[in-house]
Amino acid sequence: MSFRLLVAAAAARRAGMSRVPGSDAPRHPALAARRGFAFTAPRLGGQTLVEKIAQRHAVGLGAGEAVRSGDFIAIRPRHVMTHDNTGAVIPKFNSIGATRLADPAQPVFALDHDIQNTGEKNQAKYRAIERFAQTHGSQFYPAGRGIAHQVLVEEGHAWPGAMVVGSDSHSNMYGGIGCLGTPVVRTDAAAIWATAQTWWQAPPVARVELRGALAPGVVGKDVIVALCALFARDEVLNHAVEFAGDGVRGLPVEDRLAIANMTTEWGALAGLFAVDDVTLRWYDARARDARSPAVTPAAVAALRASVEAEPSRWAPDGDAVYAKHLWLDLGSLTPHVSGPDTVKAATPLAALEPQHVAINKAYIVSCVNSRAKDLREAADVIRAAQRARPEAPVRAAPGVAWYVAAASSQVMADAQASGDWQVLIDAGARTLPPGCGPCIGLGVGLLEDGEVGISATNRNYKGRMGSKKAHTYLASPAVVAASAIQGYICSPATAIRGAADTAATTAPSVRYGIEDAAPQARDASSAAGNAIRGFPAALEGRLVFLPADNLNTDGIYPGKYTYQDDITREQMKQIVMENYDPEFSRLIQPGDVVVAGANFGTGSSREQAATALLAAGVRLVICESASETFKRNAVNNGLLVLESPRLVQWLRARFPPAESAPTVVSNLAAHVGLVAGRIALTDAAGARVYEGDLPRIGKAAQEIIVAGGLENWVRARMAAA
Repeated sequence: MSFRLLVAAAAARRAGMSRVPGSDAPRHPALAARRGFAFTAPRLGGQTLVEKIAQRHAVGLGAGEAVRSGDFIAIRPRHVMTHDNTGAVIPKFNSIGATRLADPAQPVFALDHDIQNTGEKNQAKYRAIERFAQTHGSQFYPAGRGIAHQVLVEEGHAWPGAMVVGSDSHSNMYGGIGCLGTPVVRTDAAAIWATAQTWWQAPPVARVELRGALAPGVVGKDVIVALCALFARDEVLNHAVEFAGDGVRGLPVEDRLAIANMTTEWGALAGLFAVDDVTLRWYDARARDARSPAVTPAAVAALRASVEAEPSRWAPDGDAVYAKHLWLDLGSLTPHVSGPDTVKAATPLAALEPQHVAINKAYIVSCVNSRAKDLREAADVIRAAQRARPEAPVRAAPGVAWYVAAASSQVMADAQASGDWQVLIDAGARTLPPGCGPCIGLGVGLLEDGEVGISATNRNYKGRMGSKKAHTYLASPAVVAASAIQGYICSPATAIRGAADTAATTAPSVRYGIEDAAPQARDASSAAGNAIRGFPAALEGRLVFLPADNLNTDGIYPGKYTYQDDITREQMKQIVMENYDPEFSRLIQPGDVVVAGANFGTGSSREQAATALLAAGVRLVICESASETFKRNAVNNGLLVLESPRLVQWLRARFPPAESAPTVVSNLAAHVGLVAGRIALTDAAGARVYEGDLPRIGKAAQEIIVAGGLENWVRARMAAA
């Protein structure tokens, strides 16, 4: 089948036709010039731990096929989590004609985002979600049980060696206990409900070596805050990150969870720690507490037996191939503060404290840093300050509002039993129910115009925690507590003394580095396979180059049209790229291959950014790198998005952005082998001027493209069941 005929076939399927006439088918100097890595072709060598776990959850692999970075695979995750957004997934589930869950034990519903909202509309939504869970026999956790990610870890839904996905960007957190956690979009969640599976493109994997040991007072939050700032040029964008090195042994599980959680802000799709004795001892303690029916002594004993008997199952291969290697000397790290208003900038606390940055609000909330260990470290600052200054109660400074919420009801009970909760209350902390609250900009305690906040949360983007005219810093719980009682950003030592040390201090330089992995030959065992019926093994099209980086969804499909539900496909074709280049809709032709710059499709999650390109006849976008949300929305609607930094760099040399129009209609023809994973460009005379690798399109993605999108694929699966 030709590519143009495939275009017509896919369009016909979306329009409800079964057939097309004529068709028989159904910041370091060393980093200054580096850009973020994106997908390359599959490589020879052993498997990473990410690839091993993905392989165990892959569906439909052929004999001898091995999952490799770049492969499109079908996955059947152990669980899929949705929270308040379950209310938006249910209509998607219903719209595809689903009436029952493929595996009622697979979905987990946990209400956590807007739990302070007692309005009837929100409460009605919560009741509807609970009824849906009860009707289908799935696990449901009501508002007040805790933040979904924490609950999944506590209850054993996220389990070492498993793959668990969530319709929330911080699903990465499960990697702290050796569970491959990664986010999916709402359409994926509905597909998993209906069929128990969805698709995944195995990401490139970066190995982050943590060397040495943390000094007293330096914690996991400092590690990830520093990593986000030290490697701030998209070095791990759309990667999975595997943490390794002798420094890992000294990190408690709570710190690993915090680090894995904020790999999201670092740009990664997953952050994974291998299971070790630290992990197993943590599970031993939880099993003894008998607080979850899944985390039992027998379950933990079986886990330990497997780790000891099958070490290769629980670790990357010795010759595993990584996209790059990063390293950080933990011994050189001091407490760091992120911001303001970005995670890509961080300052050693010793350098920031002399600036006496006054604060109005302080927060110890969220899924990254509201566990019992975090609350204890905050309370210990208060206790130490009270011992050092017994003459008066230690409380939050005048004018500082301090908010604390436990990550879960279990955490809150632990903090109450230890006395930590009362210490924080006595120091003036205002308690909130276990949930997301101000971290997501919901409920009480939000930042107002002109205010400055310091928070133990994971995001400090402008407007995230309230007003866009406020400023937010991120730090560890101990630093937040110290700053709350002093009224400005400071160290625990300063808060304990009651005044800053007058002796000048200089923060030592952090030692870190990066190495790109050497290119290797293709792996013939990669899970690419052959073209299924109806999917073209190869296609050809005119190459249209969009040289801009960070072309966001508003540039592709203007926000003013997003909620106009009556816009036709023909109208979408006319307005696509309107905010980027008004000439694009006139220049583009059906069947063109669009090549774009880095971070393509960043911004909002609007699906119309993908469907508008489809309306214009585009079926393949190749870019230097792409927003993962855009990529998932694209494939879910039948648009292929592949990444090739080398191709984009070659085109930039041929068409320098400073000298080019926003839309470059080249004189080049693209010849793309979708299954072979190759691209060649020929000029007007037919001479071959470029050749290179692309990710290969496996069966999972092929089926979705041929079906005309994920929802149609789900309908077909249900009809065949």
